[in-house]
Amino acid sequence: MKYIRAGIAQINTTVGDLDGNTRKIIQFIKEAKRLKINLITFPELAITGYPPKDLLLKTKFIKENQQRLQDIVKETEGIIAIVGFVHDDGDVFNSAAVIHDRKIIGIQHKIHLPNYGVFDEKRYFKAGRETFVFETDTVVFGVSICEDIWVPGFPTENQCHAGAELIINISASPYHIGKPDFRKNMFMTRASDNIVNLIFNNLVGGQDDLVFDGNGLLIDCSGNTIAEGKLFKEDLVFSDISLEDVKRTRLRDPRAREFQQKPENFNVSKVISRGKTRISTDRKLKQLDVRENPFLVKKRVVEKDPFKEIYDALVLGVGDYVRKNGFKKVVIGLSGGIDSSITATIAVDALGAENVVGIAMPSHISSRHSLEDAQELAKNLKIKLEKIPIYEVYKSYIGTLFPVFKGTKPGITEENLQARIRGNILMAFSNKFGYLLLTTGNKSELSMGYTTLYGDMAGGFAVISDVPKTLVYELSKYRNSMSKKPQIPERCLTKEPSAELRSNQKDTDSLPDYNILDGILHLCVELDKSIEEIVALGYEEKIVKDVVIRVDRNEYKRQQAAPGIRITPKAFGSGRRIPITNKFRG
Repeated sequence: MKYIRAGIAQINTTVGDLDGNTRKIIQFIKEAKRLKINLITFPELAITGYPPKDLLLKTKFIKENQQRLQDIVKETEGIIAIVGFVHDDGDVFNSAAVIHDRKIIGIQHKIHLPNYGVFDEKRYFKAGRETFVFETDTVVFGVSICEDIWVPGFPTENQCHAGAELIINISASPYHIGKPDFRKNMFMTRASDNIVNLIFNNLVGGQDDLVFDGNGLLIDCSGNTIAEGKLFKEDLVFSDISLEDVKRTRLRDPRAREFQQKPENFNVSKVISRGKTRISTDRKLKQLDVRENPFLVKKRVVEKDPFKEIYDALVLGVGDYVRKNGFKKVVIGLSGGIDSSITATIAVDALGAENVVGIAMPSHISSRHSLEDAQELAKNLKIKLEKIPIYEVYKSYIGTLFPVFKGTKPGITEENLQARIRGNILMAFSNKFGYLLLTTGNKSELSMGYTTLYGDMAGGFAVISDVPKTLVYELSKYRNSMSKKPQIPERCLTKEPSAELRSNQKDTDSLPDYNILDGILHLCVELDKSIEEIVALGYEEKIVKDVVIRVDRNEYKRQQAAPGIRITPKAFGSGRRIPITNKFRG
């Protein structure tokens, strides 16, 4: 039997840290050798980190990334390594270096450049036109980069027709809700349709607003997953892949007759490597257990909690943003409400309780239970809590403004003063001690502008800015279910949400019920449906019009908001570009 031991090094890179990323790649190559892996893969743009954005306009950056590749090549004796990097060949390409036994045997350029949503690759890269199959002493394989395999046909199909036994796809595929399962099903289909073994290596880690979930895959030529990388964690996963199964299956399948054609007939160039791959004859095969009779034994189905995946993405996003930007601790304003409670809980899970400080800032409007709930949360999470009342500061503000406000009725301006005082206190604490201030606003509020500019929006990172209010509750219930003692006070989950900027205030005074609002926002923001289309789905026209108008009108606030973690297919930020000055409604 002909096998190759193939591995996925799903690593957490940092954009611009060429030295650190290179050291990590070399470390994983050495570990792969120890595990007797023949072929090791790394993510898209592993040397530079992804996405490097306008760093790609700096010639020094590109040059140094290519120099680091040479450092990696020196460490590849007896092994095949696929490494993502930026290749400058007159034009700049998003590329994969194919290295065998201390020699670069080929460079595969990315062919299909995504230019939608959060992707902007045509701004920086030229699209590749040529594809290859690489023939080594152990395996014939093709390489593609991220989007290349999402597009049916070229280059994957052509590489298989030209004799590839294995397709390697290196990616930086960012997470959103539902994507891991969708992506896995797509890769299983690609493998079975093309009768080829498939490796998918995905980046893991947080990068500004993006979270990459890892979850690398090794899939056999029948579409079965034989190994799978962890979600949201660095991992080195490997398996022994049968290459004879590809040939055997293709012989049985009439569709595969054309696979026996010459590579040049499919616009594919063949590269033959003279390098040597170190093969260990004493290793035991690492594969799925195939001893069980599939007709007698039912496969165990593991039920996944749909909220665990989302929560883990938020934890990773916070942890990486804080650490990669040189912070050690964070500060959060604790109101006693559900939003600040889940934000603090995520921060503790990401950074540890000793690195999170809460500040409660009660006013003359605040209810007694708000402070009690903030104190109970801090006690449950074991975080330090500072209490700074704001009423005296508020009175001073009102007194200072009285001469110019004289003769006007108190209203939203006076309400927002409280939020802005709190924002000033939090930023002063951040400034004095060097802590990162985490904001606590959710997507529902941010969509509607139900937030105070330079008040509760003040901060450096918006943890739940892409989490609708209804999902905030579900994530809070999930997190409580994971502890022997619930971390978030029960009253935070049951009391009516309120900004507490005026007496007896409730969110529903200014907003529709969140169950209705979040449904409309999903259709309007994430699916770009018109008012007429949303109303046709059963929503009240008056409410829909009000929501859509307020979403559009508050774009100016969102463009001044702190960056936040993207968990939906369309978050506010780089993936949604609406002009501030805009008269269109609908």
